[in-house]
Amino acid sequence: MAQDFLAENNICGQSLLRLVSRGNAVIAEILRLSDFIPPVFKLDGKTGNTKYGSIINDFGYFKTAEYFENRIEQSEQLQDIDDEFRENHLQMLTRFYLAFESIHKYVTDLNRFLDELSEGVYIQQTLESVLVNTEGKQLMCEALFLYGVMLLLVDMKIDGLVRERMLVSYYRYSGAAKGAGSDSNIDDVCKLLRSTGFSSQPGAKRPQNYPEAYFARVTVNEIYVKMIVGRLRSDDVYGQVAAYPLPEHRSTALANQASMLYVILYFDAKILNTEQAKMREIVDKYFPDNWVISIYMGHIVNLAEAWEPYKAAKTALQNTLDLNNCKSLATKNGKLLKMCSKQVLHFLKEGVLTENYLLDNIPKLMNCLRESNVVLRWLMLHTITTGAEANKKYRQFKEVVVAQTEVRQHDIFQLLLHIAQLEIKLKDMFKLLLQQKESKWDKYKKEAVDRITELAEVFSGTKPLTRIEKNDQLKLWFNQISQQISSLDYADSTSAGRKMIQLIQALEEVQEFHQLENNLQVRQFLADTRQFLHQMIRTVNIKEEVLISIEIVADLSYAWTLMDQNYTTNMQQGIKSNPSLVIKLRATFLKLASALELPLLRINQANSKDLLSVSQYYSGELVTYVRKVLQIIPQTMFGLLARIVKIQTSQIQELPTRLEKDKMKEFAQLDARYEVAKLTQGISVFTEGVLMMKTTLVGIIKIDPKQLLEDGIRKELVMQVASAMHNTMQFNPKIKVSEITVRLKALSQTMEGFRRSFEYIQDYVNIYGLQIWQKEISRIINYNVEQECNSFLRQKVQDYESLYQSKEIPIPRFQPIDGSVNFIGRLAREIIRITDGRTTCYVDLLGTWYDSKTKQEVIDKRLFSRVHESLGTYGVCGLDRLFCFMIVRELQQLFNAIRTMNNTNKVWVAALDDFSKQTSPRSKLIENPAKVYAAIMQRASKVLVTYVEAVMRVGQLQILRQQIANEINFSCKFHSKFLASSLNNMNRALLTAVGAHYEDASKPYPSKENPMMIELASFLDATGLGCPFSKIYVTTKPLQHFALLCFLVTVSQLQKLQYNKSTCGLIPKKVNDGVDAPPFVIGMLTVLKQFHPNETKKYIQHLGQYVRSHTDSSGLKNLDLAPEVISTCAFLEEFIFHGSMKKNVRLGCGYLGITNSCFPFVLNRIWRWTSPHSYSTNSEGARDDYVITIVTSPKSVFHVQSSYSP
Repeated sequence: MAQDFLAENNICGQSLLRLVSRGNAVIAEILRLSDFIPPVFKLDGKTGNTKYGSIINDFGYFKTAEYFENRIEQSEQLQDIDDEFRENHLQMLTRFYLAFESIHKYVTDLNRFLDELSEGVYIQQTLESVLVNTEGKQLMCEALFLYGVMLLLVDMKIDGLVRERMLVSYYRYSGAAKGAGSDSNIDDVCKLLRSTGFSSQPGAKRPQNYPEAYFARVTVNEIYVKMIVGRLRSDDVYGQVAAYPLPEHRSTALANQASMLYVILYFDAKILNTEQAKMREIVDKYFPDNWVISIYMGHIVNLAEAWEPYKAAKTALQNTLDLNNCKSLATKNGKLLKMCSKQVLHFLKEGVLTENYLLDNIPKLMNCLRESNVVLRWLMLHTITTGAEANKKYRQFKEVVVAQTEVRQHDIFQLLLHIAQLEIKLKDMFKLLLQQKESKWDKYKKEAVDRITELAEVFSGTKPLTRIEKNDQLKLWFNQISQQISSLDYADSTSAGRKMIQLIQALEEVQEFHQLENNLQVRQFLADTRQFLHQMIRTVNIKEEVLISIEIVADLSYAWTLMDQNYTTNMQQGIKSNPSLVIKLRATFLKLASALELPLLRINQANSKDLLSVSQYYSGELVTYVRKVLQIIPQTMFGLLARIVKIQTSQIQELPTRLEKDKMKEFAQLDARYEVAKLTQGISVFTEGVLMMKTTLVGIIKIDPKQLLEDGIRKELVMQVASAMHNTMQFNPKIKVSEITVRLKALSQTMEGFRRSFEYIQDYVNIYGLQIWQKEISRIINYNVEQECNSFLRQKVQDYESLYQSKEIPIPRFQPIDGSVNFIGRLAREIIRITDGRTTCYVDLLGTWYDSKTKQEVIDKRLFSRVHESLGTYGVCGLDRLFCFMIVRELQQLFNAIRTMNNTNKVWVAALDDFSKQTSPRSKLIENPAKVYAAIMQRASKVLVTYVEAVMRVGQLQILRQQIANEINFSCKFHSKFLASSLNNMNRALLTAVGAHYEDASKPYPSKENPMMIELASFLDATGLGCPFSKIYVTTKPLQHFALLCFLVTVSQLQKLQYNKSTCGLIPKKVNDGVDAPPFVIGMLTVLKQFHPNETKKYIQHLGQYVRSHTDSSGLKNLDLAPEVISTCAFLEEFIFHGSMKKNVRLGCGYLGITNSCFPFVLNRIWRWTSPHSYSTNSEGARDDYVITIVTSPKSVFHVQSSYSP
């Protein structure tokens, strides 16, 4: 019948099986997603409360939806936040919603199945007939039980308010709010999963009528519920009692059924409240000696707390919870623990558990397993903390148990270790015996036939044997016995067993009646034959039912979660003191893996596609736990390593090349070297302990001990390095003298210590130290850079999407200390703070920053060399990437501000229009320039302040990027000159090819599918061959009067600068002006680079017009140029140099060395120093000399402090 019900052609059975299979998969998805709840929905973090609190709402949203949406629409800032939130969380919200929806769909499908069953859709099947069938009864009970478990787990794992916020957010973003979605039942999902008020926090008050009111939100057929409760009350639904023949083990045998009944009773809470007789029957059958149960995959419930609000249930449970009964049970189980421990240890002794002993003592061994597992289950469940202990009454029960059992957690853990070892040993032996069963039968049968045949030959007289006379009767009889043994059939084991017993008796009788015992050889032959027949009987009795019984008895699914809570510390302490304990732990992990059969059984029977994902989830959880337990080994190893490195660096002296004989004892340092050897041996012992564990299949994941050790070492390395970076890179922004140099040196020493440790350890643990070091350091740096850059991105990179984050070897995230997310952000912002152009002056020739007031050196060009020493190439490149994001944000904010100003401030735009007309064409000279420019500058003074700050910040970041590029490039050329040369040549070749294509379109150009240019660009940036000043960071649309605006910004700042010949550049006139020339020049260059080159051309033309106009207005009698002219010329020279522009860049209407029929301003290039106002560079980057010359007429030339004549 059972097979018929689950047959493929039985639609009713298959429909129910698929439903139950889906239920198990939904629970696995809920458990999986509970680890990925976006923290923002909890609204308990700083970011969540401040930034997103105004756009996240619970079900109160539905009462004021219109007001809520209008408030967002009316605020541009809220719209941006809302859009950003949707882009970042919609994918995860959709997955959560599908999980929530699947719960509602499950109960809907269950009700539909029950309706179809009652309507006769399934021919010859009714609710009653299905419940008569064994498999049908099991599936019907499981279907309701799983629905209850889904509701309990979703409330336990995902807080009610969090669910509401997620559902409301999904409702808004998915289109359902506007009726555009296909989620027709989203209202039903919301009604089912609205907040219940339940909190899983210890000591939280339980809501009234919880969970029966929660279960009643979707009605389930009452008759079905009552019949299921009836079956569970009266029947042994799963036939577990057969595996537990002793009556005192009945509650353990029915434990799974009891957990199902506990959940299902909430669908009919009337029984819990008023039907005392039924509750007394339930308690007497299922809970006479236990009150802590596991409902599903180790989720623990204390009945004393759970049934407190229900009168009938509470009354029925009083006998069980009587203190005298609790003491009696605790004392009994404490004694049994000691007895079982002795028995198990006896069986585990070397040489005890042989094949013959196993076959002769199967009942004894099975009784030991049953008793041990029953005691283990009771003690593990009744000595843990369930959360009910916050109440004094419930805490008393636990204290009584702990006091009366007189056992410690360590004793329970030892029994678990030993029983798991015995179980795996018995299972391995039985599996081997089952595999060899037929071959051994044939072997023993052949040996028995050979012995009897030889005896027949002896009594025939043909085979001489000492003192044996010929006896035809015995010969004939032995031949007949031989034939009967040969005729024994392996397939008919029952008949063969009876015959073998008869043959053994016959052989004993023939030995007595014919007085054959007088002959030692004949007696030995007969004894051997009987022995082989006995072995054949034993072999026949090897049945798979024994293995099934062991699997049932050894179930540890109830400890799926409590193992981590209560016994991880015991395991780790045991490993620390004895690394070989790992071998015993392997058996414990395999015992725990038996829990996977519970959720996977029905999924496998249904051939569901969910089998792989559910298996991967539970297997992955177990493997994660195994890694957690064994992580104590790498932790201990790193502790030993730290001591080794300390001795090597601070105590052991380095041996000189030549050593005098008298100093040999001094350099021997035997005590220190002995200590190093001892610590090294300890590391080797731990390594050996892990490697002794065999390759193990946990669920569907294979655990390789060597890989496990390597991953553990990686994890510990990541944890310690990340912690060192986090703790060291913390700065005090209030102090005047930056501690960045001290911090970088400290981090460099720490990193060097880690590196030396890894170099030392690799040979003793057989790992590739350098490879692991580089890979993990790059992961840590890149992950932290990625998280820091998230603050600049609209669509964030979540941890589960990150290429650098790993579940097996996680990179820790620390609580932010300041405005930065992590250490890389703090380092970047500290560098920006100490090189701020408002408080420092940057000298380009020296690559050094000086304090504007004290003129003391703040930081030199060695800054990024120190960063390189501390964080490596990955750290420097990470900083560079972060600076890029900062530049992009500054540029975007600047351009948005300009665009907003142009759109909103019409007066300002009109003023720019007027000035543009007044100065057009830009080749003309402006009369009275001081007045004209002063007028527009006065109007622009308030508008330009923000723009100046943005330009300065961009320039500062660009200088830092250039410094980083120099450092990386130098390092690359020094350590990998062939790579640097190859990339440089490749870059030139590619640029030449691209240039050739633009000159002649018939020549090839890399296609869009070709990744060469993108990959080469990343290589160039990573080796410092890229030029930050020529980068285009943002895509822009043309801005009205942008070149003119940049010109006005420039002129406004040039008034605060003056040329200084000692630094060969511009410096501030006043300390408090807050402007530094180099960042301002480079910032302006970068801003203009983001637009079409025509904007730069216009900008230079404005400056040219400004210079020529001021020169013209100063008159010919005054041969000294105005300060504005000198500053502008100096600015232009720096601008042209950093922009790598050609020398024939036009100023106004001509070239840089312009001649004009009026009063041109000329910059002529010469190759020697001729004037204090001469400065520039040649194409190779070296400084060239310029002389400023004013041409007053075609015949005469006046020179500024120079005798040069063209």
